[in-house]
Amino acid sequence: MWLRGGWGSSRTLLKKHSFHFLSSNIKRVAESACVISILAALLFFSNPLAGQTALSGLVIDIGQQPVASATIFVQETGQMLEVDQGGRFELPPSLEDKLTLTVFAEGYTTQVLEAETKREDVLEITISPLSIDIEAVEVNIEAGNYGLRRLRNVEGTAIYAAKKSEVIELDNLLGNLAANNAREVYKGVAGLNVWENDGGGLQLAIGARGLDPNRTSNFNTRQNGYDISADALGYPESYYTPPAQALQRIEVVRGAASLQYGTQFGGLLNFVFKRGPEDKPFEFTTENTYGSFGLFNTFNSVGGTRGRVNYYGLYQNKRGNGWRANSEFNQHTAYGNLNIKASDKLDISLEFTHMNYLAQQAGGLVDFEFETDPRQSKRERNWFQVDWNLAALAFDYRLSDRTRFNLRNFMLIAGRDALGELGPINRPDPGRERDLITGQYRNFGTEARMLHRYTLNGQHSTFLVGARFYRGFTRNRQGDANDGSGPSFSFLNPKDLERSDYEFPSRNLALFAENLFNLSPRLSLTPGIRMEYIRTASDGYYKQRVFSGGQVIFEQRLEDAQVNERSFLLIGLGLGYQVKQGLEAYANFSQNYRAINFTDLAVVNPNLVVDSLLQDERGYNTDIGLRGTLLEERLRFDLSAFYLRYNGRIGLSEITIPGPVTIERQVAYRTNIGDARILGLEAYAEADLWRLAFGEKAAPSLSLFVNLSHLKGEYVSGQRQFVGNEVELIPPISIKTGLSFRLKGLRLSYLYTYVRRHYSDATNAEFIANATRGIIPSYSVMDASASYEFSRFRLQAGVNNLMDAAYFTRRATGYPGPGIIPAEGRRYYVGVQVRI
Repeated sequence: MWLRGGWGSSRTLLKKHSFHFLSSNIKRVAESACVISILAALLFFSNPLAGQTALSGLVIDIGQQPVASATIFVQETGQMLEVDQGGRFELPPSLEDKLTLTVFAEGYTTQVLEAETKREDVLEITISPLSIDIEAVEVNIEAGNYGLRRLRNVEGTAIYAAKKSEVIELDNLLGNLAANNAREVYKGVAGLNVWENDGGGLQLAIGARGLDPNRTSNFNTRQNGYDISADALGYPESYYTPPAQALQRIEVVRGAASLQYGTQFGGLLNFVFKRGPEDKPFEFTTENTYGSFGLFNTFNSVGGTRGRVNYYGLYQNKRGNGWRANSEFNQHTAYGNLNIKASDKLDISLEFTHMNYLAQQAGGLVDFEFETDPRQSKRERNWFQVDWNLAALAFDYRLSDRTRFNLRNFMLIAGRDALGELGPINRPDPGRERDLITGQYRNFGTEARMLHRYTLNGQHSTFLVGARFYRGFTRNRQGDANDGSGPSFSFLNPKDLERSDYEFPSRNLALFAENLFNLSPRLSLTPGIRMEYIRTASDGYYKQRVFSGGQVIFEQRLEDAQVNERSFLLIGLGLGYQVKQGLEAYANFSQNYRAINFTDLAVVNPNLVVDSLLQDERGYNTDIGLRGTLLEERLRFDLSAFYLRYNGRIGLSEITIPGPVTIERQVAYRTNIGDARILGLEAYAEADLWRLAFGEKAAPSLSLFVNLSHLKGEYVSGQRQFVGNEVELIPPISIKTGLSFRLKGLRLSYLYTYVRRHYSDATNAEFIANATRGIIPSYSVMDASASYEFSRFRLQAGVNNLMDAAYFTRRATGYPGPGIIPAEGRRYYVGVQVRI
């Protein structure tokens, strides 16, 4: 009865930093720019193709309309070209008299033709929509596809050449999307550590390469290209996760994304929503799913195209009782988007998102309790509510056939409240006044990009330049609430809070540029640079209090106001080489930076103490890999190695502090542990076994995929007690593998996941009494799902945690714990979708 949409606020705090301008980085950037400029000039003046005219063309459909989604493969050079919004393209000058072109686009037949390079007129290529008898064609096209591909070298107004990237295509993915089951959604992304906090998929928690998965805070998290986290600078945690059923795709770009999308070590995570169908004025889709433990999810959407306007809207309600006691939740999400083709050159996009949910939190367990009964709960008075509102206005303007300009404006008005008992989980809830932490977020940002294609030394090159302005405001408050058991998110003394009250204004200005140089038909070089200015401030107070016998015997209010400014440069370089058709070697290097969180400096938590001298983190990512297809595209793979340097890494140790009177106690201590190095191998491969055995025209599809990562992290310098320790949150071995079968409208899928034992903190503690730190034991879990599609209907069913394994993925120092957070046991779901 408590579950209702709510609206929250939040807490956070900030600290001192030193103002640094990285002169050494400037020197390196200047040297790199000089070398690249000289190399480009030498190549340009020495190449015999310089100055020759390029072959231009246009891809249209049978209705004479441009096909903006078309891609062109040049067989002789191995190049992949994408057309612009008007369907136009330009081939680089060539010594060949003829070139063999393969033109393909989703929903169209593939066209193979020969083009004379000396022709002066525009080459017009017409491709036809797939015929009505499409099922067999779709089976062959999508055979072996687990909904995963990589980003093209250039997409929209962004450059992804030589970067490790994955694109999850949701329409090709089979699993429990109604519950946003991250284990299934991200099964094809190597090296991810997935925390499982709840059964409803309310908050996404993924980390890569030893980075903390908590609320995906080490990724720059975006929706349709703009920020959705609480505060991109001081609190980059994502309380809002878009519904998987609403998404067309999810783009994941590793640490090299730091130059274009922000400085985070993890890289970019971008959720791209569906659009309304282009070929009909109206379409309605409803999908209703029922599952174990009272799960009900209804997802409803409308969309279509009328004249120059494409629209898409959705409403989702998801609720359930939870696998554990005291775990009920109720979530509402609404989204609307208008895409207006104002002219042949200008597209305008306007969208709004609202999400709210209320969830009861069962709290954590200690090790013995988990082993005895992982479903038990020791907290019945803990609640969490979120209210998220996002608005965005984007302009996409084609200045010419070669130049595009994109402007994104976005705004966030949001809040979240956490209410409950934060005391150690190995002590019973005393039934006293609860702790209430609220946060309010008011952010605005704008990002402009210009992408220009040009010919250099007879080869296509692409230049990208952009700027970003961001202004954030966070208010974080913490104090006492009532001693009841319901979701009453009100302070007892709002004018004089018992713990803290802070405001955190922030500003960010960034300039960035990248250039994709195609040095030859096979070799490409992509240097990049990002200049950042960050200003963060804090203004407020916190209280020091001493208790005896449950009564306050000492209280001191401390005022605090600080301003911290820093400016720095980040540089990067990517290298790509087309070994042969469909096979690419790539390497890249990029620097990263991460500011400390406001919450590291303000929240009063009896289980955690934060170092008052906490500093920002710096480092870099490097990747080298080989990716592509073999055996006539029946085998797809991406094999890579990485090295991540993480200087001044923030982590948890332990210290002893005085108790309420004289008794000392151990607590977690959050500080700059030291410098860490993390290296590893990441591999993904999938093969269509049926096509390998029976040939290209085999109707069914039976695919096998393997996703494997082998990681090792170590503290190499810093505080002596940590040097030589393993870096926390790094499973040495992670394996995801599965089978997928498809025949006409029937699809079946099986997934096996294994994660090896690893540490949860930098001390490498095996066990402590309050369970906030210790080992994350090895675990394995299986999922199975099925769907059948016919006419306007789709039926689906599945089971998660098939063998009912008891395991956990995290130990929490605060909410939703503290302590061990058990993962959910076996659960079933069944659903039906109707499209009208």
